[in-house]
Amino acid sequence: MSTAQTTRLIGAHMPTTGGLHKAITSGHEIGCTAVQLFTASPRQWRSRPLTQEEIEAFARAREETGISAVISHDSYLINLAAPNADILQRSREAFLEELQRAEALHIPWVVTHMGAYLNSSEEEGLAVLGESVRLLLEQTAGMKVGIALETTAGQGTNLGYRFEHLACIIDSAGGSERLGVCFDTCHVFVAGYDIRTADALSATLDAFDRIIGLDRLKVIHVNDAKKPLGSRVDRHEHIGDGELGNETFRALLHEPRLLHVPVILETPEAETMHAVNLQRLKALMNGS
Repeated sequence: MSTAQTTRLIGAHMPTTGGLHKAITSGHEIGCTAVQLFTASPRQWRSRPLTQEEIEAFARAREETGISAVISHDSYLINLAAPNADILQRSREAFLEELQRAEALHIPWVVTHMGAYLNSSEEEGLAVLGESVRLLLEQTAGMKVGIALETTAGQGTNLGYRFEHLACIIDSAGGSERLGVCFDTCHVFVAGYDIRTADALSATLDAFDRIIGLDRLKVIHVNDAKKPLGSRVDRHEHIGDGELGNETFRALLHEPRLLHVPVILETPEAETMHAVNLQRLKALMNGS
């Protein structure tokens, strides 16, 4: 039995229909050892506070399934780089709630897309984003939960498609230990970083380590890509069916520097295909 097989935390973003704890139990049913979820509707600004019953049910599901590696993802509405003052304020308030919910649920990392600068400039957007992250860390001083900045495809005016962007934000926030990175395979590839072979992946990780530091890498999103290298078009594909192909994921799952990092699927058609894609990953991990 390989080291990867025995130690890899691997799973998917799971739905919460019927309660937050359902993400854990349904993930366990399809073979997840790690789970990502939304702790509230991703399409609403505000959400009601968690009840003690919900918090306890969530903790019980983790204990019963043995799934301790749990990540949350923030709302799609949040833009921490927004040039509009009202949207920026609402985004900061909503993200503060994301962090508070994750802390209550003992979730260590909240993944966030880094925001879009829209009608400002990339430089201005990075400055606003850096200030947003710094303020949020200050507002949650003493909490354990951290912010995992996600690499992006660079579609439109989205920030985070260069490793330098993430390094800039981490530096703006004083290098806090509560700042990590989520590495998305589809996003990184279409942003222009080749990871299709073991050598290409190694070179990209070397660049990541030099610019950001591999110690900051807390989560990996595994998605194949519908569009080619450098296209900056964010379209996820099932594992092995896209531009990345099986070799990418075989190399990633056996890369020694990544063995401790949870791997999360965000591929399409979650209800029917997460189980299929998970099995594809496990087959690649175990030598097929």
